[in-house]
Amino acid sequence: MGASLRDVANLAGVSVKTVSNVVNGYTHVSPVTRAKVEQALSKLDYRPNLSARNLRQGRTGVIALALPEIDEPYFAELSRFVIDAAAEHRWIVVIERTGGDLARERQVIDGVRDHRVDGLILSPAAIGADELAGRTDDTALVLLGERIHDGPADHVAIDNVRAARDVTEHLIDLGRTRVVALGAQDNADSGTAPLRLAGYREAMSAHGLPEHVIKVDRYRRADGAAAMAAVLASGDPPDAVFCFNDLLALGALRTILSSGLRVPQDIAVAGLDDIEDGRFSTPTLTTVAPDKAQLAQIAVNLLKQRVDGSIHRPPWEMRADYRLLIRESTVPTPPPTP
Repeated sequence: MGASLRDVANLAGVSVKTVSNVVNGYTHVSPVTRAKVEQALSKLDYRPNLSARNLRQGRTGVIALALPEIDEPYFAELSRFVIDAAAEHRWIVVIERTGGDLARERQVIDGVRDHRVDGLILSPAAIGADELAGRTDDTALVLLGERIHDGPADHVAIDNVRAARDVTEHLIDLGRTRVVALGAQDNADSGTAPLRLAGYREAMSAHGLPEHVIKVDRYRRADGAAAMAAVLASGDPPDAVFCFNDLLALGALRTILSSGLRVPQDIAVAGLDDIEDGRFSTPTLTTVAPDKAQLAQIAVNLLKQRVDGSIHRPPWEMRADYRLLIRESTVPTPPPTP
C-alpha cells in the first residue's frame, strides 16, 4: 500500500487537511508549512488516489473517442494525438469503432452514461444534427469531422473547402489543365466528399477549366486504384489527379505507375490528410496536412470546459490549421548535380 494523506500529515506534523490543501494546489498555506509537507510527500513517495478523487467529484477520469474506423491511418494518427492531449488532464481514453453505422452511432450517443465516461469526442459518419440534439444522455460531447456543422455540440475541423481549393490551385499552377477529382460519392449531401468537391470546383471554375469528377464507394487504397484504372481505360487520361484522401491517392499512384506512365511527368497526383505512408511512397505524395495535434488539443480542451461546467454558451465552430505539403508526386526532385 502507498502512503496515505494521514501518513504524510504525521511525518510533517500538520493536519490531514493541510496536506490535502498542498496536494490540490491551494494557495492559503504558508511557505514554511508547504515546504514541510512537500518534503514529507517526497520522502514517502506519495501518489494521489485519482480514482477516489474522481469518484468524490462524480467523475471517472475516462473519456470516450468514437471514430468510424480505427484501422485507417488518419484516424489512428488522430487517436494518438487525442490520447496525448487527454493525458494532460489525467484522462484515460477508451476508443470505440462505429464503422460509420447509424445504429452503432445511436448506441454510442445514448449509452455513454452507462459506460461511466466523463465526456465523448465523436466523429459521426451517419447520424444527423437533429438526432444528436434530441439525445437523452447529457454527457459532455464534442464533434469532429464534417458530418455535422452548426449542430448541438462544439465542433472542430479544418476548412475542407479551402484546403481542396488550395491543392487544386497548386496543380493548375503547374500548368495542368485536365485535373481529375477522385473521391466524389453518390448521395453525399454532408461529410467530407461534398466539401472537397466544392473546393475543387471553385478552383476549376476560377480558371475556366472543365471538371472531371470520378466517384468512389469508399476511401480505401483499392478504391483509388480501381477508379484510376477506369480513368486510364477511357482513353483520355488526365494530366493531374486530386484524390480526396491519401489512401485513394496511394491506390491511384500504384495504378498509374503500373501502367507505364510517369508521376508527376505524365500525371501529377495529390491527396489530402498527410498520413505517414505518403512520406515514404515512391514518389512521395503531395498532400494537405491537417494539424492533427491542434485538432485533438482543441477538442479535448473544449470537452474539459464542458465537463467542468466552466462554460455556459451555445456550441462553437472551431477551425484547426492545415498546410499544403508539396512533394515529388507533383514537383519532381531534380537529379543531383554531377
